[in-house]
Amino acid sequence: MPEQAPTEHTPEIPLGSWLADLSDEQLIELLEFRPDLAQPPPGSIAALAARAQARQSVKAATDDLDFLRLAVLDALLVLQADTAPLPIAKLLSLIGDRAGEADVTDALADLKKRALVWGDSAVRVAADTGTALPWHPGQVTLEDGTRTGEQIAELIAGLDEARREVLEKLLEGSPMGRTRDAAPGAPPDRPVPRLLAAGLLRRVDADTVILPRQVGQVLRGEEPGPMRLSTPDPVVSTTTAGDVDAAAAGAVVDLLREIDLLLQNLSATPVPELRSGGLGVREIKRLAKTTGIDEPRLGLILEVVAAAGLIASGMPEPLPSHGEGPYWAPTPAADRFTAMSAAERWHLLAQTWLDLPGRPALIGSRGPDAKPYGALSDSLFSTAAPLDRRLLLDMLAELPAGAGVDAATASAALIWRRPRWARRLQPGPVADLLNEAHTLGLVGRGALSAPGRALRDAGDPAVVIEAMTRALPKPIDHFLVQADLTVVAPGPLHRELADQLATVATVESAGAAMVYRVSEQSVRHALDVGKTRDWMHGFFASHSKTPVPQGLTYLIDDVARRHGQLRIGMAASFVRCEDPALLAQAVAAAGDLQLRALAPTVAVSPAPIAEVLAALRNAGFAPAAEDSTGAIVDVRPRGARVPAPNQRRPYRPAPRPNSETLHAVVAVLRKVTAAPFGNIRVDPAVAMSLLQRAIKDEATVLIGYLDAAGVATQRVVSPVVIRGGQLVAFDSSSGKLREFAIHRITSVMSVDDG
Repeated sequence: MPEQAPTEHTPEIPLGSWLADLSDEQLIELLEFRPDLAQPPPGSIAALAARAQARQSVKAATDDLDFLRLAVLDALLVLQADTAPLPIAKLLSLIGDRAGEADVTDALADLKKRALVWGDSAVRVAADTGTALPWHPGQVTLEDGTRTGEQIAELIAGLDEARREVLEKLLEGSPMGRTRDAAPGAPPDRPVPRLLAAGLLRRVDADTVILPRQVGQVLRGEEPGPMRLSTPDPVVSTTTAGDVDAAAAGAVVDLLREIDLLLQNLSATPVPELRSGGLGVREIKRLAKTTGIDEPRLGLILEVVAAAGLIASGMPEPLPSHGEGPYWAPTPAADRFTAMSAAERWHLLAQTWLDLPGRPALIGSRGPDAKPYGALSDSLFSTAAPLDRRLLLDMLAELPAGAGVDAATASAALIWRRPRWARRLQPGPVADLLNEAHTLGLVGRGALSAPGRALRDAGDPAVVIEAMTRALPKPIDHFLVQADLTVVAPGPLHRELADQLATVATVESAGAAMVYRVSEQSVRHALDVGKTRDWMHGFFASHSKTPVPQGLTYLIDDVARRHGQLRIGMAASFVRCEDPALLAQAVAAAGDLQLRALAPTVAVSPAPIAEVLAALRNAGFAPAAEDSTGAIVDVRPRGARVPAPNQRRPYRPAPRPNSETLHAVVAVLRKVTAAPFGNIRVDPAVAMSLLQRAIKDEATVLIGYLDAAGVATQRVVSPVVIRGGQLVAFDSSSGKLREFAIHRITSVMSVDDG
């Protein structure tokens, strides 16, 4: 790193003194930015300062910083602000025209609010700040951002083995390397001077080189970036907000229809769970084939409906005849779900996806251990996934209404916002997030929809549901019957009308305009569930905007005339028919049902009614089931249900101290004497900070120590290392290395001060 040029003496400003001069409001703001500093409450300003400089706390504080703020920290470390106060003018001079002075000043002010930087005209940073950067200190400040990733990749592809080996060593270990070949006069034919000339290495001084950050990213197979200190513009398309909402609403209509299909399929045929958990590849393929949903989309839907509690693993009732269980099947919540409005169902699904602690896009791929990721398995678990989804929605919410992004531009913008998350925010994973957001209707045409914006704002659920209600097309109360016996629904039907149409017609084509087909089987199904010929004639006549084709009228009359001539009841079951000849044919064709004629028009069977119905239908008859009053009833088996499971706890950010708690913490800090010595025992966090500074400076210190018997002593020691809560130090009185428990150290001061 370049050494700081000598300047006039700038007094050292300890962080504790700087914090003590802040107002109560500023201290509260600091604790809001860095809640870990208040948990547990620090005992003094000195303890707060020590905790704020601790490695883990600094790392946590930099987790949500953008590229500009991290670059400012990088520049401060290059200028050695971790060892001495640095005039702000030097920082502005080093960054130069890579960022505007106002932007750098604002970033510096934000870093001060977080106590990552402190001071006024001259500033300092914590000694462990370098460990919190997602790159080696200096890799951003000392890099050349003029080359694109393609140009860097082309240069790397042309390297010989010797030069490639130099880069690989710096990539695997520290990006800083010491070599005599770094000097300007080194032989130009050696690997290091050639890499320096090509811009694939940068010279720090005559003995040191550094691997540029972007070169390392290309070597790891990542997209290089961020390139600039200014915020990138991710917008690639612009449309109207209405078009965005229309596209999102269309996606929601398709999603709800597919979920209905999935729940019906799992209700009729529960799917066995693998011993290792989740669903097998064969079951996923079967579900995809029977529902018509492609496998990646099906994986997403399964994960969302499972997290929403609509399906679960267990022993369903009735118990399936195949497999040994447990099985994946709908829960009672699925019945309540189908009774909700479309907007209410969407809200449940969208909120579930936003909080889903898993990555459905991994289903079907293989992990580092070469094992496949299975649907509904714990292998998909990720606590970071909800953070990435919220970051995406936050970025989209800041764009103008109708401004759309694609995976590449969104990835670049997200990585600029969170450089520490760069590996999770590459174009591939971001494309998966965008696809899922489109499927759930939070995004349309690459832009945030109005319902998605309402959900992101986490307001009243009623407001979110109302936003989707406005976006969804208004339900219609009519359809168009065609001459070929197809029924076209030019929009979403009212729920009751859609359910009625589904009893007498089957879906032939799904989409914005649903197409149904009326057939002999569908008419028979309507008659089986209790619909009459007159009801069907009236239903089509009252709801069709086109004249009812004569062919449909004839079909309904013909099927109804033959339907129900055979009546099946309970004996276990009975069959009755007004036509003795037809009943005789049925008895003859019944096979193993053991039908026995009791009269010319009545026969009985020990078989259950469902078996008698199925056998006679397979034999070509059209029987109908009736109850004790003679009315036709629906005796189809009810779908399987499993008990509602204990839901996986949804992702929630770690609780933060409330305003009242923070005011109380600050009030205590103001009252406590700041002196770390005397009668007040030093906070362990303060002790560790002072001892780490002594280790770094190779200094000798005087410590107060309570031994196991409670006897207080003072020791002059030279700290070597801190590990496992113990200080390893050279004790001058015994001339040996000794271990001291940190929690027994009562004071730490310089020997010179003592």
